Amino acid sequence: MELKINIAAIMVAVVVNFILGFIWYTPLFGKIWGKEMGYDPNMKPDSKVLAKGMAFMIIGNFLFAWVFAHNIAAWTFVPGVKEMGALPNALSASIFTWIGFYLPGHLGSTVWEKKSWTLFAINAGYNLVSLLVVALILTYWT
Repeated sequence: MELKINIAAIMVAVVVNFILGFIWYTPLFGKIWGKEMGYDPNMKPDSKVLAKGMAFMIIGNFLFAWVFAHNIAAWTFVPGVKEMGALPNALSASIFTWIGFYLPGHLGSTVWEKKSWTLFAINAGYNLVSLLVVALILTYWT
């Protein structure tokens, strides 16, 4: 059996996730996130640091979408999954991935690194929304 991976869907997911990250961490929660991270609101990041961060974010978004596409495709071999439809598959892939892989890390870093619960909510919320958006793109565009 061969996994069906749609590279075009992955590339669209990378771009959409990049835009989502910009919106999430700039106009929606940027000021609160910066405050919780202890950043000076008057300090502007160096353009080289900003460019490097964006480049690594794109690489990370690609790896995330590529691995998530394989994960979602692997589940299509489970009996009854195809009959569920794209929306339930996207929701279950997102929620279970978030609960199993993202939430524990955020809980641990919040407690052990003494981060605020506000920062936890912003970062964990972004991860959940990102998973949902990317899963919807990957499941509907097969």
